[in-house]
Amino acid sequence: MNLFIRSFLFFIYSTISIVLYSLVCVASWVLPLRFRHALIRVFIRAYLHVLKTTCGISYEVEGLENIPKDRAAVVLSKHQSTWETFFLPLVFHDPAVIIKRELLWIPFFGWGLATSDPISINRKSKSSAMKQIFKKGKACLDKGRYVVIFPEGTRVPPGQAGHYRLGGPRLARETGYPIIPVAHNAGRCWPRRKFTKIPGTVRVVIGRPIESTGRTPEELLELTKSWIEETMRRIDKA
Repeated sequence: MNLFIRSFLFFIYSTISIVLYSLVCVASWVLPLRFRHALIRVFIRAYLHVLKTTCGISYEVEGLENIPKDRAAVVLSKHQSTWETFFLPLVFHDPAVIIKRELLWIPFFGWGLATSDPISINRKSKSSAMKQIFKKGKACLDKGRYVVIFPEGTRVPPGQAGHYRLGGPRLARETGYPIIPVAHNAGRCWPRRKFTKIPGTVRVVIGRPIESTGRTPEELLELTKSWIEETMRRIDKA
């Protein structure tokens, strides 16, 4: 019951803050993208602070030194929860997150998401989606923005590995930018499709860049998947 009450309080905060935040984001649309992302990071820090205060969920990050400071990269992250969608923009500044376009149609939340200038795709048309990923992804990478992709496509329960897709590795291979793999266990504290949050510490591990030059998309996918899943087993044993 105590966990439910804590989760309910966070739900109230989350609903109110997202509505207010989205209105502020819409008002800031005239500002340059970097200022909009700075505003988003302020919201995310407050959001995660309230999550820690109400639900007892904190986080630890390993491997920040592996994030390149002189070039962009394709970030391929494990996908277990809603949590990582809030966290990743804190460490990968001004990211272009690849999302299904339907998310932009959600009132308030979608409006705020749109101001971050994501790469929205129509997943029903695979050929069209890949063209959008290549065209918009390359443009963002060339501007110095990280492109964030969840290669499993959907949230996968802890202890399981989803079907890793080739979109991210293909983008990295076509553009010549490296892949940065990310593993985490957020699903232990913020389970998918569950209302109640579980107190604990989310462990995030950022891997070393995987160079794409001279490698096929299939090789890049296997290297990325192997690193993420091996790191997940290490995290789960800790």
